Formats: sequence, structure tokens, C-alpha cells
Amino acid sequence: MYVVINGGGKVASYLARQLLERGHAVALIEKREDIAHKLVAELPGEPLVIHGDGCDSIYQEDAGVSRADVFVAATGDDDDNLVACQLAKVAFGVPRAIARVNNPKNESIFHALGIEAISSTTIISRLIEEEATVGDIRTLMALRKGNMAIVEIELPIDRCVVCNKKVAELNLPGDCLIVALVRGDDVIAVHGDTEMHPGDQVIAFTAIEHERALKKALTGE
Repeated sequence: MYVVINGGGKVASYLARQLLERGHAVALIEKREDIAHKLVAELPGEPLVIHGDGCDSIYQEDAGVSRADVFVAATGDDDDNLVACQLAKVAFGVPRAIARVNNPKNESIFHALGIEAISSTTIISRLIEEEATVGDIRTLMALRKGNMAIVEIELPIDRCVVCNKKVAELNLPGDCLIVALVRGDDVIAVHGDTEMHPGDQVIAFTAIEHERALKKALTGE
């Protein structure tokens, strides 16, 4: 899959890293020259990094949006994200446009224009209402300018180190909050006295740098 990302901040760079590590091809458009150089130096897999404005057709053309499977606008400015996604859809015919929405009030505007809008303030409620995706540990959405993320961790069936313990008793890393459990067909909102069972999928809100420590605390791995 080929993904073009407009933006080079923490959300965009984190998303790019995750995609690259999973074997996808990625291009980034970033208008701050120093950040563009930083992306080149720090991201794995030698992605295409273009110094320019993602709201300008010239730079979207340089990034190959016309052949992209997905275009993601992940800047901190809703107006820029809207313009960039509209340009990608109308001028280059990208089949899927996704935008980070910083103000939840703008979500309806994006959706009306056929753009998938993701707001950090609504994702937790959606996760509680809908069964999450099965997986080991998977970042579902980077939040708060990339400092936080919602992750999913599946508890082992055998030798579960936290099972039959109350959530309030767990020794979790700082800035980590367990939000919900997916158990079979049920999604369970978590409270301090909620107990975990083998095979539960744990939905947690965590500082990105504590993801691995959180996984170790919950699974022992």
C-alpha cells in the first residue's frame, strides 16, 4: 500500500513510522524545512520526504498522490487538512482521504465532503460502543499531538500475570489508563474493581513512550 501523509509533526511521523515498519510505502509532505530534514534522518526505510505545502498541487504531484491508495492529512490545522484532502480527492482522485480533526465540531464538514475524519475526543466512545480489532498490540490512534495513543493488548490465555486482579491493583506505567476490555462479544467499560480474564483484549490510553512497558506489565512479555 502507498500512503501519502501531509504533515511532519508527532502524529504524522508516528503514523509514518508505524506504516513503514509494517512494510508499506510512505511519502510525507512537510512545509517546515527543519522538520523535513529531521524526518529524513529519523524515519526508517528511506521514505520520500518533500519539503513543501501539502495544500499545493505541485507538492502533492511530487509525492505521487495520483497513485496513492490513501492520503492522510495529519497537521494541527483543520483548515489545511480539509483543503489538502479535497485537493487529493478532486485533483488526483485518491480513493481514500483521511483527516485528523482537531475540533470535533468540524467532523460533520469533513464527512459531508467524503473525507474520513478522526477526532481524538470521539475515538474512545466509539471503541467502547464497537468491538475492537483483534491483535497483539496495535496503535489505533495517536492523540494529543502524538504524545498519547490508544492501544490494544491481548492478554495471554496461559500464564496471565494480571488475570483475576482488579484494575486498581495493577502496577501500570505512568500516563497509562485502561479504558475498556473486549471479552468475547462484549465490550466492558473498565472501573477500578474490574477484573481481567485470560484472552481479554485490553484497550488502553497511554503515553507513546510507555507502550512497551505497558505491554510488559499486562502480559509479562
